[in-house]
Amino acid sequence: MDVSEASARSIAAAIRAGRLSVREAVDACLARIEQVNPVLGAVVELDAAGARREAARADEEATRQVFRGPLHGVPITVKDSFDVAGRVSTWGTPGRAHFVPEVDASAVARLREAGAIVLGRTATPELTLGFETVNPLHGRTCNPWDPARTPGGSSGGAAAIVAAGGAALELGSDTGGSIRLPAHFCGIAGIRPTSGRVPRTGHAIGPGGAIDFLTQVGPLARRVEDLGLALALIAGPDGRDPYVAPAPLGDPEAVRVSGLRVALMLDNGVATPAPAVADAARAAAEVLARAGAHVEPCRPPGVEATAELFGAVLLLDGGAPFRARLEACGTRLAESSLGWLVALPAPPPERRLAVLEQWDRFRAELLAWSESFDLVLSPPNAHAALPHGGVAERMDAFSYTMTWNLAGWPAGVVRAGGTPDGLPVGVQLAAPPWREDRVLAAAAAVEAALGGFAPPPRP
Repeated sequence: MDVSEASARSIAAAIRAGRLSVREAVDACLARIEQVNPVLGAVVELDAAGARREAARADEEATRQVFRGPLHGVPITVKDSFDVAGRVSTWGTPGRAHFVPEVDASAVARLREAGAIVLGRTATPELTLGFETVNPLHGRTCNPWDPARTPGGSSGGAAAIVAAGGAALELGSDTGGSIRLPAHFCGIAGIRPTSGRVPRTGHAIGPGGAIDFLTQVGPLARRVEDLGLALALIAGPDGRDPYVAPAPLGDPEAVRVSGLRVALMLDNGVATPAPAVADAARAAAEVLARAGAHVEPCRPPGVEATAELFGAVLLLDGGAPFRARLEACGTRLAESSLGWLVALPAPPPERRLAVLEQWDRFRAELLAWSESFDLVLSPPNAHAALPHGGVAERMDAFSYTMTWNLAGWPAGVVRAGGTPDGLPVGVQLAAPPWREDRVLAAAAAVEAALGGFAPPPRP
């Protein structure tokens, strides 16, 4: 087995069957990280010795047929926006450069309880606030398909190391597209669950505040099958995040793609996609149609307002929430990359009320529209991976992911094509709240027909 290209599920199965030791799996990932990380800058902290100790314990348990869970012995990495007990967890901000939490973030704890071995932490922009992965502590992260390009953000280190073969699974987070954009740019799979599905306890952007609804925690992986596996482990109330609901999680294998009503949105009215990006969405639509889905070109109501509304919602309280977060971390504004953001004034009460009312109408219109459609297929972004520094001038292109953060809907990305110069291209699938099973079932069908993940060029 080539661990650097295998799914987490297949690695776990090989360990259970005795065809692969945990030490072999861990060593293979550590070797890949050592090989690629000097170029990528994706992994910002690595505990090789600790991972090998955990591997020895997991192998000893396996000899006794004791398995802690479905991820027993599977090597993973975790985005540096999550607390990892006993390990420096910086959230990408200078004030936490040496901060060592005493307890794991809830989602991290659940993956560990299922047997996963955390090799290290991956790069994120400061407090996750960026579509490029650059921060004051660790510098810039590069795309494994082309180091001159960004892997996206904010889960850029996560997507880069999974694509490059250094981890079988990753834990990311998504406020405006921070799981789906890096998955698209790096050619892997990822899902942003329904708002209220997974606890944010121990995450840089935690529960509460005016923009609570936007942020969710979710997995990134090379294969769609691993998204469902991981999501089932991390979902559900933890008794600390007050916004997580005890909603049942559907089984993707029980969903019949045949009969699904799919809206194909090739252009959201904000940013026209590049030809290769549109072609991938068309190819995915053909796959679903051949599987028996009813595919109809359609733009959901109100999505043309996404970019403007998302900006207004993100700044409902101006820069105050982000300034407070930096202060709580002990970061001085002079050493932060977010000075421009935290200095923004809060809008007057009348404007704030108008934005909240517009947001409610946006969500309500989408819910009413969803009575006619089960799924939305679209590009994840108007472009494939952009050159470093190229995000700021193309922010409208990122509205394709922002729509579903505003709506609170689950949305996933899977690779479905490529550009003429060899960059991966993904497609985005979104469904009404609590229907991650539809997203994953359709993504699996696209992956099976179009190939899904392919490894980037080896350095």
